[in-house]
Amino acid sequence: MISPIRTQQMLLDLVNQVGILPFFKNRIPGWSLEEHIDPSVWFTSQEGPWEWKGRMAADKSCVYSKVVRNGNAWVSLDLFPDLANYRRDGYDYEGLCEDGLIPYRDRLLMDYLLAHGPLLSKAARTGSGISKGYDTSLTRLEMQTLIINQNFVYSLDKNGRPYGWGNALLTTPELWFGEPFLEQTDGRTPAESLDFICSRLTEAMPEISADQFHQMLR
Repeated sequence: MISPIRTQQMLLDLVNQVGILPFFKNRIPGWSLEEHIDPSVWFTSQEGPWEWKGRMAADKSCVYSKVVRNGNAWVSLDLFPDLANYRRDGYDYEGLCEDGLIPYRDRLLMDYLLAHGPLLSKAARTGSGISKGYDTSLTRLEMQTLIINQNFVYSLDKNGRPYGWGNALLTTPELWFGEPFLEQTDGRTPAESLDFICSRLTEAMPEISADQFHQMLR
């Protein structure tokens, strides 16, 4: 039984327990923060997951990105290398480019971020020159684990108080954690990495089958 999440530390503990935790409800019942958050910190005046997500990314306690069927999720540090191994099919970015596996627009965005990052999303949109189709390219690159969120930066009102949803500060796992971070897969193949992830998820949530997690992570 998962206790209602009331604090950032409780959220981090749940992420580390489960391995991958989507923000919002999805096709797997019970597999989201939304279903376990305490109502007192969900769309209230109290600080809640909207603020926590940026801090958790910024302090490198986990990864936060669009990695589950185009939805945002937290990923524990011990599982992210396997997720990257699976989603990139064992390639690094250069290898994906050499084999023609990255669309042209996505390359424009990725190359601009590598040259100038970390960057606020609005700056990446302008600088890469792909305002048309930018969101689609960003989502694809996040789903491939090539781009992650380093933090969220908020606009300030005239009294200096933050407001709004926050603008994502984009980076890459290699820039943020260092290249050795992604090598921690114990030599697993991409398919073995997916099995490893799903095994971890089913261990934490035995009521969900590995096949269900496979479908959501493919």
